[in-house]
Amino acid sequence: MSTSSATNRTPIHWFRYASPKTFDALARRLIPLFSCAALAFLAAGLYIAFAVAPTDAVQGEVYRIMFIHVPAAWMSMLIYVVMAGYAALGLVLNARLAAMMARALAPTGALFTFVALASGALWGRPTWGAWWVWDARLTSELILLFLYLGFLALHAAIDDPPRADRACAVLALAGVVNIPVIYFSVQWWYTLHQGASLGFGSGVAMAPSMLCGIVAMTLALWSYGIAIVLARMRIIVRVREDAAPSHAEGRPR
Repeated sequence: MSTSSATNRTPIHWFRYASPKTFDALARRLIPLFSCAALAFLAAGLYIAFAVAPTDAVQGEVYRIMFIHVPAAWMSMLIYVVMAGYAALGLVLNARLAAMMARALAPTGALFTFVALASGALWGRPTWGAWWVWDARLTSELILLFLYLGFLALHAAIDDPPRADRACAVLALAGVVNIPVIYFSVQWWYTLHQGASLGFGSGVAMAPSMLCGIVAMTLALWSYGIAIVLARMRIIVRVREDAAPSHAEGRPR
């Protein structure tokens, strides 16, 4: 390879989308795509869940709550890990956009956690005979909801955005230890909660149509999560950019 051809290559701008202006343009294009994908996957998932998937031999029709409960629970854990990752980037690299992304993820993660807990209660009442039991997985999932709400409350309580970002990053990173507790709780302790029907190395313990419904609903929630987080992120970026001059004027020189 000649030296001239190597030097004529266009450099890859890895940090291009760290610019709020460039990110806003990308988000504006992606939001409609993921919104349409969410609607399509939701329609497919609901159709499979209520029209195609067979009735469970043990639980009957009530098991269909699984098609909402399981994807919501998965997303609640995934979003927290992603949120903590962005918070760590913001803390270590002092990257404003990463810190703002962590803040944008928190409400959606809290929503999915609430949906997982509420649907679990609806599923547990006819299955266990109680709306709530202090089961290891339920309790650790409830702690996850408190972590999300604590993240949002802490950020709202601190007026200076950079200081709020740092404090929330520490909280998010400390709460990561709860994620493996949620996932492995059914293995580590005796619990009423059933084990994973789908997991690494465990194979699939459900009918193919049930699996397709779970996957479609998961993709629906995943697509919705991306669309709503990007939309919220655009608002946060604009508010922070507009507020930046006033914060700078208020600081002592």
